[in-house]
Amino acid sequence: MSARGLPLIVLRPEPGCAATVARAAALGLDAHGCPLFAIEARGWTPPPADAFSALLLTSANAVRHGGAALHRYRSLPVWAVGEATAEAAREAGFTIAATGDAGAQALVERMRGQADQILWLCGEQRSAIAAPVATITALPVYAARRIEPAPQLAALLAEPAVAMVHSARAGKALGELVGERAALSIAAIGAPPAVPAGARSRSPRGPTTRRCWNWRRRCAKSRRARPSRG
Repeated sequence: MSARGLPLIVLRPEPGCAATVARAAALGLDAHGCPLFAIEARGWTPPPADAFSALLLTSANAVRHGGAALHRYRSLPVWAVGEATAEAAREAGFTIAATGDAGAQALVERMRGQADQILWLCGEQRSAIAAPVATITALPVYAARRIEPAPQLAALLAEPAVAMVHSARAGKALGELVGERAALSIAAIGAPPAVPAGARSRSPRGPTTRRCWNWRRRCAKSRRARPSRG
């Protein structure tokens, strides 16, 4: 373990991976970018904008990969999950109605009474959202493709570390790579991941990179406090 504590392994796709690693490094973390997926656009047929009262964006990838048809929906108020998503939407000419940092379900609950027909531009793989008093039309505009991990990932996983997991699918992929690895801790961001056997999982609250910094420090202290065996 380095002088900066347990390594933080960032598994999210680019360009978010590099941005997270940069923020983590600025906080003094020993961060390593090892994406497990690459994001690519997929074809979609845009429905009429006047059929909807709001646009739901849960990832900046929808803006990055939505293509030219996105401009049709600039008249709709955008409800965005995360400031990065909101910023991407602003730069694309959208007006932000609200930004949430507690996940898509919590944001949709805030929309109660303000939008009854919601267009959700999303990824091919996504978690379900319940909206009893509204209709959500989920329209995939991008997909995450599994890629070969960076060579350094195997060495990082061989020692105690904290893995930053942004989706259940990434958690499952990580589990396939590590098997039973008790030395690994999971910082779950967003949907609860499929946790590898033997790993510790936590969904710390607060700004994403900062909360992982605090969580990583607690993990390091916990491991130092364990009595040695034998």
